[in-house]
Amino acid sequence: MDTVLELENINKKYKSFHLKDVSFSIKKGEIMGFIGRNGAGKTTTLKCIMGLAHFDSGKVIAFGKDMKESELEAKQKIGFSMSEILYYPNAKLKKLVDVTSRFYDSFNKERFEKLCRLFSLDLNKKVQELSTGMKVKYSLAIALSHDAELLILDEPTSGLDPISRDEILDIFYKIAKKENKAILFSTHITSDLDKCADTITYIHDGEIKYKGGKEELLSSYKLVKGDIKLLPSIKDKLISYKEKEDSFEGMVEVGQEIELGNNVEVSSPDIEEVMVYLERRDSDEDFAL
Repeated sequence: MDTVLELENINKKYKSFHLKDVSFSIKKGEIMGFIGRNGAGKTTTLKCIMGLAHFDSGKVIAFGKDMKESELEAKQKIGFSMSEILYYPNAKLKKLVDVTSRFYDSFNKERFEKLCRLFSLDLNKKVQELSTGMKVKYSLAIALSHDAELLILDEPTSGLDPISRDEILDIFYKIAKKENKAILFSTHITSDLDKCADTITYIHDGEIKYKGGKEELLSSYKLVKGDIKLLPSIKDKLISYKEKEDSFEGMVEVGQEIELGNNVEVSSPDIEEVMVYLERRDSDEDFAL
């Protein structure tokens, strides 16, 4: 079976927030970027998958089985890392890993030590002596060390310097493509997705607005720039736009840029630009693809 995780119409209602029919799936060898602005529902969705938040309706299917009915079995095959890393501050890393490793039948100590060397982690240090970035690296080393078939990672590169982020992304790529593992990770650092993601799942105000190939998403839109005097006559064709002193910049669906004439500069957006302009648009509208 190629599909390792599938969400079917997950609903979770809080007082001021609602996950609405969240559905998507991920296959072996796939790196999926899970994006959306702060508060959109990324972390809540990941918590629902892992049973850290109880959803009101829907189903999580992991490795072909209902997650609620096979939770212990499924979690042996999942490497999970949250953005909020809470460990005993006075505990040494080597003590923590001795405890954590007992939860996994296939924990690979050699792989863990190799990752620690790669991340320059000193296992004799206490948690309180680590920077935020080093805590992230430690959590990742644990998640990557028990032969997981699926990695679920919440903001895994947050707090890391550019070199460490590049190392992590390279590891992700090798795990997915050479070991045929699936990786689902949420991030607000969209440049990471430009480097390694195959697919994008975009959540906005608790609803999935896009799920599909990264290149398909990027090829659906164009950025346009022009003189501010042009804006009144063309702004209705723009998904959203930014006004500057004597110019404007906006985004349109592919094809619409032709109707704007030759007086605008046209270019291709990256993931961050697509996300920014879609977020600026009226939230009641459907995202156009």
